[in-house]
Amino acid sequence: MVSKMFWTIAILTAASFSALEASEPNEPEPSFFDKIKDVTEIHGFYEMRGGYRLQNDKYEKDMSIMENRLQLDSYSFFDWGDVTIRGDGIGDLVTEKGDFDLREANVFARPADYMDLKIGRQILTWGTGDLLFINDMFPKDWQSFFIGRDTEYLKAPSDAAKISLFSDAINVDIVFTPQFDPDRFINGSRISYWNPMLGRTAVEDAIIHTNRPNEFFRDIEVALRLYRNIKNYELALYGYHGFWKSPGGYDATMTQAIFPDLNVYGASIRGVVGKGIGNAEIGYYDSADDSSGKNQLINNSEMRYLLGYTQEIGTDLTLGLQYYIEEMLDYCDYRDTANARERYRHLTTIRLTQLLMNQNLRCSLFAYFSPSDKDAYLRPNINYKLNDNTALEAGGNVFFGDYPDTFFGQFEDNTNIYIGYRYSF
Repeated sequence: MVSKMFWTIAILTAASFSALEASEPNEPEPSFFDKIKDVTEIHGFYEMRGGYRLQNDKYEKDMSIMENRLQLDSYSFFDWGDVTIRGDGIGDLVTEKGDFDLREANVFARPADYMDLKIGRQILTWGTGDLLFINDMFPKDWQSFFIGRDTEYLKAPSDAAKISLFSDAINVDIVFTPQFDPDRFINGSRISYWNPMLGRTAVEDAIIHTNRPNEFFRDIEVALRLYRNIKNYELALYGYHGFWKSPGGYDATMTQAIFPDLNVYGASIRGVVGKGIGNAEIGYYDSADDSSGKNQLINNSEMRYLLGYTQEIGTDLTLGLQYYIEEMLDYCDYRDTANARERYRHLTTIRLTQLLMNQNLRCSLFAYFSPSDKDAYLRPNINYKLNDNTALEAGGNVFFGDYPDTFFGQFEDNTNIYIGYRYSF
């Protein structure tokens, strides 16, 4: 909450000073609100969304989601740059609480022809995966993803400064986060999960308590991307210094989950392959607090690999395929521990998207299947635009698994369907 207030006050202060400076000294002094109104556009939407579980989960309510959401998006443009503030007011009937989610509060400026600068709360993303992330080390909201909120809410905001440098030879993005921004991970407050310490499925009876890095300019994150286009192919190199974004281990007492130090180094390529678009990505996850892999309480280092391909296979019908692998390094010491998982985790995805009725009706299916874990996750979705402002939506989150301790298998009792109504303005 302190971080939200900090960014909002800072952005509003910058906007007010700019508006005051913009007024003509010989004209009647307009009010503060008139000055802001002249350079500001406001958009947003109102949304109702409700959903229910299809399984009898003794740990959770039958309602998976039941909320009203009002988003206001303010965009102000000045001679020196732009100011964006976007936030959601939420009335949640599942938790029986109200909340405010500040999605963006940032200042964008172009101090030179070769430089962009954005400072404040912002949504960040890079990499080539479709709902799979290797070198995208920015926070995710897995709880929103699994209960039926819009896919845009998978990306959680970062409080950061982003510098982009452009040249004919290479482009550079540098993201500095002065205070660690973790994922909004599954902790048992809304979704039941597999608790390895208890050896069973748990929920509110075993909320994950964390020892989170939480000091400005001491628990920093730095992300770097170098990229350029070569003959219509985008090549990129990545680097990250920070922490595992979701808990990656336990403290010595095994009472608190921790976020161990993590360094990531990777590369990607994307471009035309045959009649479609292909992509490949690789990442080395250096678990710096357990470089030897002998600490059983901390995640081992990993290699991660991704291949993808997307092509239009019919009129307004698109097919996307991905193959993803996680390889645990230093496996010999790990495999002797209790409940050891396999060295390789294989995951395939398929996305089918069909547009109908003058592209006003979108029918889609995104499916994950892991042949190594023997589990799966299906995301069917139908979205219909009634007009330019109004849309109806229905979908589901369907989990399967042979074992209760695999990534998707642990969520089997959280299988749900949902419907939504959105009015945009």
